[in-house]
Amino acid sequence: MAAPPAPAPNIPLPAGHLIDGYRFERLLSQGGFSFVYLARDPQGQLVAIKEYLPRALATRHVGLVPQVKPENRAAYQAGMMAFYEEGIALARLNHPNVVRVLNFLRAHDTVYLVMRYEQGRTLHEHIRKHGGGFRESFIRGVFARLLSGLREVHANRLLHLDIKPSNIYLRLDGSPVLIDFGAARQTLTQNDPELRPTYTPGYAAPEQYGNQPGQGPWTDVYAVGASMYACLAAAAPQPADQRLIEDKLKPASQRWAGQYSPQLLATIDQCLQLDPLARPQSAFALQRMLAAPVAPAPSAS
Repeated sequence: MAAPPAPAPNIPLPAGHLIDGYRFERLLSQGGFSFVYLARDPQGQLVAIKEYLPRALATRHVGLVPQVKPENRAAYQAGMMAFYEEGIALARLNHPNVVRVLNFLRAHDTVYLVMRYEQGRTLHEHIRKHGGGFRESFIRGVFARLLSGLREVHANRLLHLDIKPSNIYLRLDGSPVLIDFGAARQTLTQNDPELRPTYTPGYAAPEQYGNQPGQGPWTDVYAVGASMYACLAAAAPQPADQRLIEDKLKPASQRWAGQYSPQLLATIDQCLQLDPLARPQSAFALQRMLAAPVAPAPSAS
């Protein structure tokens, strides 16, 4: 028996579309939860605009307004409220290493976050281009600055919950920006357990599987450690749910012994502990570990 055809993908808003003076130019990226567009604000400055459009709940094959089935309406509304509230919380932050939310738009039965547009590329793209194996100074520099932003996030009682190389943006000057927060997506799955989980295998901490209690700054610390591991391996670590059954992840201190300082490798391994209490308990604690003076490390090949 033939499998049913895959549903048609949702369509983005057309180029030239206007909402409150913001002119949409083109689609930058899309995922299961949202579209991100390049646009111009009423003054003509480039901005990025993120549209709430969860593929599991809403379809838009024609027109401008997403179509939501009655049985999905409550979950759709709850997710939209979480998306909006997260945007409000992010708008209070003004940190060079955290995506800057500038405004909010409401139209077409959904909401939009207007964000500062940054030029550069993601750490994921950087890893793909160079194949991992970065210099230790690069890894320490990127993640120490990223953790400055994460400290500000945590100080405002927020969690990111989806830190990974594709959500770490490197500006043209090499400075990192933490983008695409996942807390609203997690709220969506908590309100509707039938939806697919929103964590990213390999980067999600074990306590994120099944939306278990006990998530905190240490949950984001696990993802930072996994992202550093990916910088060395050019691939994500073994997913945490698989590690809980049979841990096959080779510790960084063994896999790259002699290529990087023992202190850096031990720091990565500590971040990737399955027991939340065995990890650094805050972004500040991890940042101090990365900033600790060590003997010069050999360059990676």
